[in-house]
Amino acid sequence: MKHVHWIGTGLSSIPGIRRLAKNLENFTVWNRTLEKAENSINHVDKDNVKAKKFDLDLIFKEVKPGDIIISQLPATRHLEIAKLCLVNKCHFVSSSYLNPEIYALDSEVKKQNLVFINEIGLDPGIDHFFSHLLVQDLKKISSNNIKVVYESYCGGFPAIPNDFRYKFSWSPAGVIKALNNDAKFITNGKIKTVTPYKSISSYSINNENFEAYPNRDSTPYVKEYNFDQNWKVNEFVRGTLRLDGWKEAWKGIFSMLENKTQTIEDDINNKSEELLKENKYLPHEEDRVVLSVKLKGFEKDNKIFDSSYFLDEKGYGENTAMGKLVSITLSAAIDLMLDEKISFGVKTAPHDNKNIMYFFKILKKNNINIQHKNE
Repeated sequence: MKHVHWIGTGLSSIPGIRRLAKNLENFTVWNRTLEKAENSINHVDKDNVKAKKFDLDLIFKEVKPGDIIISQLPATRHLEIAKLCLVNKCHFVSSSYLNPEIYALDSEVKKQNLVFINEIGLDPGIDHFFSHLLVQDLKKISSNNIKVVYESYCGGFPAIPNDFRYKFSWSPAGVIKALNNDAKFITNGKIKTVTPYKSISSYSINNENFEAYPNRDSTPYVKEYNFDQNWKVNEFVRGTLRLDGWKEAWKGIFSMLENKTQTIEDDINNKSEELLKENKYLPHEEDRVVLSVKLKGFEKDNKIFDSSYFLDEKGYGENTAMGKLVSITLSAAIDLMLDEKISFGVKTAPHDNKNIMYFFKILKKNNINIQHKNE
């Protein structure tokens, strides 16, 4: 019987851990703070469902070939753990973006008959499911001259907006630094590269106004989502969603990023400490996540396809909206791996309808409402 090891019990892990602890007979949760690991499985009493203090050497002394290792540690640790999984013939799971260095292990992973699945959380994760389904639907329309517009935006924020229009569950430094990283997307049929905080625009979802900006490099996902090669991609953007008024509330931070000084790293760290004190989620404060993926198709400027997927989730305590959406999705991937429903190799979220529908079923069982609209 395969043993599942979950490393890291941060805020985006607890609902998924609780689900697997309830459903599995061989499950270990590892965390730097043992008490947190113990609390995450305090709803079950099983001989081989355990909590242990995080020790990477000990983990890989205990694993057996075919075991599944879930890394919910910071993304900088994933490559190290993935390589140890390869050496020890274990499967690897992460909700983070696929690291190119992990992808380079693909041929070795396949040789060992292993699955290394990544981007299996919220964003990336659920957004991929929505995108694959929309693309499949558009492909059912027989036309060789389609111009497409694709927009995917996701954001997490307080359910009751504060003056800063945002709250933090962990160090703000990473959020601030990400605003300075180049973002690449397609607009008017051409690839454009921008600095995110300089490219904030208004964006409406279900008659509610948000602010949005492009995030990371969107362009590889044209291929990832299996766009038809004959389609003319007019707009393609994957981005971040923020509450209306966020740009104004954050102008001081943008100014700090703009006026780069020799002490910018220290400035960011000092600002991060200040922001965490002033804008940290309070215990049992409600958070909110909005995810919207839209795909439109045009033929000679006539709209022939307009479809979208959307979710708007709230939560609090250990069942935050972010925690539910990331970790329950991740836990459902473990079900599919144990049932050998995912093919070998290094990969991102499943593309096929059958597996996607399984994720939807598990999300629905956990009272997460996915809305699908055809205009």
